[in-house]
Amino acid sequence: MNATNRTVVVTGVGATTPLGGDSASTWEGLVAGRSGVRPLTADWAAELPVRFAATAAVEPSEVLPRPQARRLDRTAQFALLAAREAWADAGFTAKAGEDESVDPARLGSVIASGIGGVTTLLEQYDVLKDRGARRVSPHTVPMLMPNSPAANVGLEFGAQSGVHTPVSACASGAEAVGYAAEMIRTGRADVVIAGGTEACVHPLPIAAFANMMAMSKNNDEPQRASRPYDTGRDGFVLGEGAGVIVLESAEHAARRGARVYCEMLGQGLSADAHHIAQPEPSGRGIAAALRNLLDATDLKPEQIAHLNAHATSTPQGDIAEVKALRMVLGDDLAHVAVSATKSMTGHLLGGAGGVETVATVLALHHRTAPPTINVDELDPEVDADIVRDTARELPSGTIAAINNSFGFGGHNVVLAMRTV
Repeated sequence: MNATNRTVVVTGVGATTPLGGDSASTWEGLVAGRSGVRPLTADWAAELPVRFAATAAVEPSEVLPRPQARRLDRTAQFALLAAREAWADAGFTAKAGEDESVDPARLGSVIASGIGGVTTLLEQYDVLKDRGARRVSPHTVPMLMPNSPAANVGLEFGAQSGVHTPVSACASGAEAVGYAAEMIRTGRADVVIAGGTEACVHPLPIAAFANMMAMSKNNDEPQRASRPYDTGRDGFVLGEGAGVIVLESAEHAARRGARVYCEMLGQGLSADAHHIAQPEPSGRGIAAALRNLLDATDLKPEQIAHLNAHATSTPQGDIAEVKALRMVLGDDLAHVAVSATKSMTGHLLGGAGGVETVATVLALHHRTAPPTINVDELDPEVDADIVRDTARELPSGTIAAINNSFGFGGHNVVLAMRTV
């Protein structure tokens, strides 16, 4: 197929997060303003500087068959569950080919992870040290590979047009969605399963992030620790889970009579070229991604009614993002309802862009902006319309929303969606 500019739509959503084991319970938790952050009760957490995280509401091993779960890293477990929900939500009844409405050669899988199977790697190294080389699992390498979630989703549904794994730290999930949309827009695929997953609630990543001074250490009030835009914010809260959507060409979705959530307009990409971990303080890199998004689509700033912000609850990052918005969208941001859903889910790193894409799709579909919780005193440098405490109704008519994701290394990814 030689089409080079096809319309891309979202027809299915799936998630397993700290707020719920599916997209419906996750959305209900977001709208209700419920925190998914919990104390870590395992013995290994007792001596850590940070003793809480936004752990999954539903253990994937309790849902997947035991033999399958044992052969999958937790990242792949989350991805597979979210993908199964999204696939069924899109109206497909079997894998490609068996469901005759989708051709395997026209189906893709793009599932990202920022870190990959780190828990498998660390656990099997412990086995090697404590029990010897013969006791290391033969499944270790397929489990720890960063492409394992994308590959397992591709295997599950018969994806033959391409299986891909963008790795760009905390921007990975959003970059996966943008890449998937381009696969469809340029004619490589008709349907793509896309999103992000992460599972690294483990003492080593927690200790490392804490020693970087990147994580909140509010052990006394874990549920209030993730507080984007608040003057008392002191770092992010680690989360785990996955968010996955099904993207289709509009023609393919129409042919099979699929329900459409929204149109995926496109993405804007840039790099800060500033620091391996610190955000560029002026927001110029983020602004470049926003401009690239506007240039690549027919989207006008005044059409943007909602933003799911990256807003991790770090002192520098939250401000840089707002500066970039004002730089590109204008000083008057009153028409953009800004939600920082990491205040409830924590930061899912490479999975964040996937989960927050699901949240943005559902915000447009339900015309509701989720609240940002834990903002007791708004930072005076945050000159934007932050949706606080309670959800807000979005305007009627045709509106657009954007989802921001940024990552260590200076990766900036901005996605745009529009009601249909």
